[in-house]
Amino acid sequence: MSRTFGHFGMLAIFTIACAIVAGLHYYFWARLVRDTQLSGLGRQLATTAIAGLTVLVVATALLGRAVPRLGRLLAWPGFVWMGMMFILLVILLGLDVVRLLVAMIGRLSGAQVYDDSRRVFTFRLAAGAALAALGGTTIAAVRGTLKSVAVKRVEIVLDRLPGALDGFKIVQMCDLHIGGILGRSFIEQVVHSANECSADVVAIVGDLVDGSIARLRPALAPLTDLKAKYGTFFVTGNHEYYSSSGARGWMSELERMGIRVLCNERVSVGPQHASLDLAGTPDHGADRFPGEGPSENVALAMKGRDPARAVVLLAHQPVTIHQAASLGVDLQLSGHTHGGQIWPWGALVRLQQPYIRGLHRVGETQLYVSCGTGYWGPPMRLGSPAEITEIILRAKV
Repeated sequence: MSRTFGHFGMLAIFTIACAIVAGLHYYFWARLVRDTQLSGLGRQLATTAIAGLTVLVVATALLGRAVPRLGRLLAWPGFVWMGMMFILLVILLGLDVVRLLVAMIGRLSGAQVYDDSRRVFTFRLAAGAALAALGGTTIAAVRGTLKSVAVKRVEIVLDRLPGALDGFKIVQMCDLHIGGILGRSFIEQVVHSANECSADVVAIVGDLVDGSIARLRPALAPLTDLKAKYGTFFVTGNHEYYSSSGARGWMSELERMGIRVLCNERVSVGPQHASLDLAGTPDHGADRFPGEGPSENVALAMKGRDPARAVVLLAHQPVTIHQAASLGVDLQLSGHTHGGQIWPWGALVRLQQPYIRGLHRVGETQLYVSCGTGYWGPPMRLGSPAEITEIILRAKV
């Protein structure tokens, strides 16, 4: 991101982010401390804790890249609280909506819903319920990331797929985000699971890394053990561009590891007598990073193709589907959304992306959006399980 914005721009963004974090924590303090009329030592401890959590969020974001060793120490508590912060915000806003509705009903009916003593009791009851809900939800969400990533099998019929390729298998992984909390042991688990699928093609559809080549090279080494009959392929996601090594650096590194990077290009995969086209484009937002390679250009990737052949497009963001559909792509494989990762975050993701998860059809083109293999930020998943997707292509009968 620093490659696009100057120091002033980065400082402005950081300042705005800090103001938002501070505002959220003030809201938490107002609902959990002020409105409940905590007093004495309890008020002091709660206020100190909320202030400390504010500092923790800022420190985790600021020091995670600048001081990697300290960033690793802060990662678990900092990122877990970031996730809890979002969940708590949703819970408290929900309670505020309920209180507002009760107050409106009382005003319309002319009845006094609360006196002062009842008001304080209600706020305390609501605060206790909010914290209990937060604790239970957090445990469930963290447990969702501690178990092994499941392989999800999806069968997709392609009209132009040759009968000889019926059962052609693409193992898709995306959004691993190696470099935050996830590291080499996670990669080893993913590679083992992918290899058990006996894939024809392995597709890594962006957001593989969050960090520099020098720091993450040992963690990514197990990727060289990936086995696929016709090769492993990669397209960039937005996070490759945020790395200090840059997207160009990561593309070169992955090529060195024997992984084919598709950058607005198309290759033939399969046996000589019956094959299909596999295309790939850079991330949809690549044009915001001049000097880091070409922008997304689906038309260039499709240029000169035989329209009778089936084509599968790897594109990190689902929003690319509109270009893909206009150019006759049979199937687009995407990630980026994490399926929302923590419910109900998907509702906000939907403001930017047309689809959040699963299989969809736009015109004659199909789109599969993975919930992602790893996670970004909070080590939490709620209502959006991680997946390695085993895509089985079927010929039309």
